[in-house]
Amino acid sequence: MRFTSQLATESYSGRLQRKATAELLTRRKVESAGARGGSGEETTAGNGGRKTSPLFEASLLSTAVFLGTNPVAVKYAVGYIPPLPFVTLRFVLAGLVLWGILCLFNPEGRLRSNDLWAMAGLGLVGIASNNILFTHGVSMTSASNSALVVATAPLWGMLLAFVLGWERPKLTGIVGVGVAMLGVAVIVYQGLGESGASLAGDLLVMGAAVCWGSYAVLSLSLLERYSPLAVAAYSMLFGGLAVLPLASVQLPGVDWGAVSLGGWGAFAYSALLVAAFGFTFWQRGISRIGANRMLVYQYLVTLVGVVAGVVLFGESFGIDKVIGAAILLGGVYLARRQ
Repeated sequence: MRFTSQLATESYSGRLQRKATAELLTRRKVESAGARGGSGEETTAGNGGRKTSPLFEASLLSTAVFLGTNPVAVKYAVGYIPPLPFVTLRFVLAGLVLWGILCLFNPEGRLRSNDLWAMAGLGLVGIASNNILFTHGVSMTSASNSALVVATAPLWGMLLAFVLGWERPKLTGIVGVGVAMLGVAVIVYQGLGESGASLAGDLLVMGAAVCWGSYAVLSLSLLERYSPLAVAAYSMLFGGLAVLPLASVQLPGVDWGAVSLGGWGAFAYSALLVAAFGFTFWQRGISRIGANRMLVYQYLVTLVGVVAGVVLFGESFGIDKVIGAAILLGGVYLARRQ
């Protein structure tokens, strides 16, 4: 009788242990999928369909407007400030502002020595390389073309996730990438004869989109240990300082007195509202509601960028470019559905 009771106890204990192990593995799997943006609509913070607050939605809408109008602000500012000094001053300023906020409200978010090189590499790829290419590119092509080509960034992030083994490529994803590239080809080809647009500028902006998409993927592991504010602050500081040696060649020759009030306003807008505020809240959005739901706001960024270029710079946007934009955004949507 004692032996039978012991067996029953051990069996019950074993079932409890197996159940607890299964729950732990399930929870870890869900958290891992959420941290990577996954194929669903939620992240770790968004599991269970938790609704977002109106204030959070308003911050994402504001972010989309700031990011969408950034090509116009950059194009205007680099008419007064050369691209390399513009990039280093923009991100050192934005990084210092965010670092100050971090020290005040999240002092435990200081960078640990074992993450130093990872954060520096993130800043080199996602901030320095991205914005050197983007700033030079947007100065050579139209703001509306820039806004459309940058919309391919999620595709490059997805392709990097394939290479790293974080996502498995499916037919819809592969077809979506191909369709989006066709849309880019239509936009670039139709814009070759337009005033203010150039193939070289479009290709530079495409390179910036590759870096931006890679930044979103490479930052995921750091976002597991740091807040979006901390990742944005440190990566901007590292990125801005990485451009400084190159910018130092042009800095002595800049005629700062010739920079108009509008030029300084465009610089401040791009540094503070777009870089400091926009980048931080964009990462916060990805970490909270997931990459797929943030894609809706990516479409808004593109729409705002095109409208800003047409309204503020008088850029043309004919039916051929509308078709190219529809193909491009349709390809991005199809690719992210996988």
